[in-house]
Amino acid sequence: MPTLHRFRPRSLDLLRSYSRERFIHDLGAGLTVGIVALPLALAFAIGSGVKPEQGLVTAIVAGFLISLLGGSSVQIGGPAGAFIVIVYGIVQRYGLANLLIATMLAGLLLMLLGALRLGALVRYIPVSIVIGFTNGIAVLIGFAQLRDLLGLQIHEMPADFFGQLQLLSSHAASFKPQALALGLGAAALVALWPKSYAMPVNAQGWRAKSLRLVAHLPGTLVALLLAGLAAYAFSLPVDTIGSRFGALPRSLPPLAWPALSWQGAQGLVMPTLTIALLGAIESLLCARVADGMSDQARHDPNQELMAQGIANLVAPLFGGIPATGTIARTVTNIRAGGTSPVAGMVHAAALLLIVLVAAPLAAHIPLAALAGVLLMVAWNMGEWHEFARLRRFSPQYRTILVGTFVLTVVFDLTVAVEVGLVLACLFFIYRMSSLFRTELQSDSPPGSQVLSLRGALFFGAVGKLERLSDGLPSDCRELVLDARQLFALDTSGLDALTQLHRDLARQGRSLVLCGLADQPASLVQRGGLAEQLGKAGLFGTLDDWRAARDG
Repeated sequence: MPTLHRFRPRSLDLLRSYSRERFIHDLGAGLTVGIVALPLALAFAIGSGVKPEQGLVTAIVAGFLISLLGGSSVQIGGPAGAFIVIVYGIVQRYGLANLLIATMLAGLLLMLLGALRLGALVRYIPVSIVIGFTNGIAVLIGFAQLRDLLGLQIHEMPADFFGQLQLLSSHAASFKPQALALGLGAAALVALWPKSYAMPVNAQGWRAKSLRLVAHLPGTLVALLLAGLAAYAFSLPVDTIGSRFGALPRSLPPLAWPALSWQGAQGLVMPTLTIALLGAIESLLCARVADGMSDQARHDPNQELMAQGIANLVAPLFGGIPATGTIARTVTNIRAGGTSPVAGMVHAAALLLIVLVAAPLAAHIPLAALAGVLLMVAWNMGEWHEFARLRRFSPQYRTILVGTFVLTVVFDLTVAVEVGLVLACLFFIYRMSSLFRTELQSDSPPGSQVLSLRGALFFGAVGKLERLSDGLPSDCRELVLDARQLFALDTSGLDALTQLHRDLARQGRSLVLCGLADQPASLVQRGGLAEQLGKAGLFGTLDDWRAARDG
């Protein structure tokens, strides 16, 4: 039984040699990320169908714990765009209380995965599945913003794609051009606003220096501020955070344990697995991206999963929603000079300070502007160029990617990943079975037939042995299988060899195995076939068989 992973947060190792200079870099990076995280936390919560303050609570509590206890030096955690569709569907089907319970159960599952050192298993999910469901989620996020972007008077959106489509079309008459203008303006501003990571490090001239200074303000925050000012100044008839949700509280909610029962938990198996699976994939993919961008030590995937689990276990006690590692905030942290988990903890503290001081101002933010921001989040999330590149890849790859994408949009992520993994396994089995082959050697001596086995003889390839006994020449008294290039054998392959031996024995012929490698030889011994063949049926090499035959 493998040993459990040792709980060792990266922060403990990094803080041993921590310096004042690094703290100054981390402080600046944490404040920058906190400003970037503010509008995203609000937008992700509202897009998920929960109150905006729940997004802020998640960013504060989960973000602090992920940085404090995680296995990455620079990853920033919090509510993520990828969870919007998942959380919204769970809230619609199971209710908010059950969302909190499912998030906590997913936290326990993530902790267990990390403790059992299963973090590396996430990397075995085929990239075609990851791209398919990521693009599918991006489409759903963008589609779900049409209500607020168009200003449609819809009280509550259904969770399924076709239900949303029908409801949007039936309320098209309530379209508000003012909302569309604010939303598209916010999206355009986010897209065109200068990015700090794209600015030259040593800016020359007042224009370049000014652009670099302005770029440190996140475009999302500027877009929401300007949209709020425009809506207030011109008294635009658009919905705002305040009109739909009321004023944001200027404190963290009290600690509350959700009502948990065994019967209720049994009904939340699929939501729990969905949250845990998506959280693990997103956080570890984000950490791998961060490893490539930062000169800090590579992340520990098992420690990261344990930290994600603790964060998702604790955040719902304050009303928080699922959290994971986030690409946008992590990249911002690295570009802003973050060098340790302190930057992530500062980002959480900065958000808490904003909530305590300026929470009421968020009530004036138009929901159409938040929809515009989320449209850009969805656009940046999707890897749309992969669709154009599909023609370069195999039909199997195209089937998995497109199938996962369509199933994510039409059904949900869990179904898409399940079907995608089944298809990937089936295609893998087909590919591996096609690589196994038998080749007739031209120098077979009289009365014998020598075949070479190449590849892996497993359950998907055993059909190629089933008719060997029927196709032998009439003068063949001995079938010799040269297994030097047989690198793997499973129990189905062993059973096929045993059946071949029996078929040949009924025909008055014998089976000989030569040159078995360690793994096939061990299975042949343990499975009893070696005993059935006897010394005359097993040889270390083909030359040994020839020598014994000629001798």
